[in-house]
Amino acid sequence: MRAITVPEPGGPEALVWAEVEDPVAGPGEVLIDVAAAGVNRADVLQRQGHYDPPPGASPYPGLECAGRVAAVGEGAGPWRVGEEVCALLAGGGYAERVAVPAGQLLPLPAGCDPVTAAGLPEVACTVWSTVFMGAGLAPGETLLVHGGASGIGTMAVQLGKAVGARVAVTAGSERKLAHCRELGADVLINYREQDFAEELSGGADVILDIVGAKYLARNVRALAPGGRLVIIGFQGGVRAEFDLRQLLARRASVSAASLRARPPKEKAEIVAQVRAHVWPMLADGRVRPVVDRRLPLSEAAQAHRAMEAGEHVGKIVLTV
Repeated sequence: MRAITVPEPGGPEALVWAEVEDPVAGPGEVLIDVAAAGVNRADVLQRQGHYDPPPGASPYPGLECAGRVAAVGEGAGPWRVGEEVCALLAGGGYAERVAVPAGQLLPLPAGCDPVTAAGLPEVACTVWSTVFMGAGLAPGETLLVHGGASGIGTMAVQLGKAVGARVAVTAGSERKLAHCRELGADVLINYREQDFAEELSGGADVILDIVGAKYLARNVRALAPGGRLVIIGFQGGVRAEFDLRQLLARRASVSAASLRARPPKEKAEIVAQVRAHVWPMLADGRVRPVVDRRLPLSEAAQAHRAMEAGEHVGKIVLTV
């Protein structure tokens, strides 16, 4: 088969379309003929040499895909050869085939084609596990989403609104904020011109942060009493200081979460929750996939350039 490999870390040109060994479905695994794969910020970090795959995972980028079941390993039922599925991966989505633990597969959402579905598992599982399973966002609370026009952001905005939360977003352009408004965002903050900690009246009960160090102190100031800050990225650096008194005064909490390195059992629990709670919202239209562009897998370098330029809204998807 062919896959996108990274022989040496570097820029987008480091992604090489090459012939590689075919994966096989081991016990408890399902082999997927990949139709499409979602592009995520983690793929860029891996290409740069900053985010190695977990032990035993595929060395190729790609944390989500969709396609058809090609083979079913021992004990991996009830999946059947030929079924259309999408999957949460620890790696290997940028390939023509990938082997996945059976618990990380999902049926395609009703009315969703495989290419569109390829951009759903990572963002849906990330948002549901952090904002809802972890931080416990409740109806009537305020959710602040940094990077509201990103793949993670567009999913978080819609899920927040679907459960009855007030949703605030930050983004770097009026065009992106307009897209967030269309998805239901209530409070729109241009981070290039406004200080979100001052703009958000009443504070946020939950903050989903992809920026990290640069926003830490302001995020804590922006929390409402009892607020929960969840950090899932560090685009703004990894080291910062903040005043612990601000945290104590708010009786607030700061946590961090990642999805890729979790063991298959934990991922299967998250996937089951997403299937139970998010997939019905996709089926009835309360939540919709947001795909900015589709590119051939062989043009993965172009997809990474687009992601690093930051001009996209929603997901970038690679097609096989």
